[in-house]
Amino acid sequence: MPSYRMDRTGEDIMRELTAILRTVKDPRVSGLISIVRVDVTRDLSYATVFVSAMDGIESAKKAVKGLTSAAGYMRRELGLALKLRHVPELRFVADDSIAYSSQIARTLERLGTKDGDFDE
Repeated sequence: MPSYRMDRTGEDIMRELTAILRTVKDPRVSGLISIVRVDVTRDLSYATVFVSAMDGIESAKKAVKGLTSAAGYMRRELGLALKLRHVPELRFVADDSIAYSSQIARTLERLGTKDGDFDE
């Protein structure tokens, strides 16, 4: 199967999971939780979902526990939203990319550099 189809399927899954994420009622899944990336295996049996939180990696790990317990619900809703022959099993992984990028932005702001104010 060509890789562009895997990329497109991963983007579709990411888009739908972002919408489904708002309906999860687990209290561990709260705050500014974002799905950063979705990697799908070649046979569409597994989808690894990278979750990040603005509050840091500890908040993302707590959200992953809540999302893992709600994986059945999310997989069912994903199956209803997407017309796939086989809905992949969801695996959630905590990622700290949002917190890392906000830390870099704060550091740049503190140093006094703003959008495009670099000396060449």
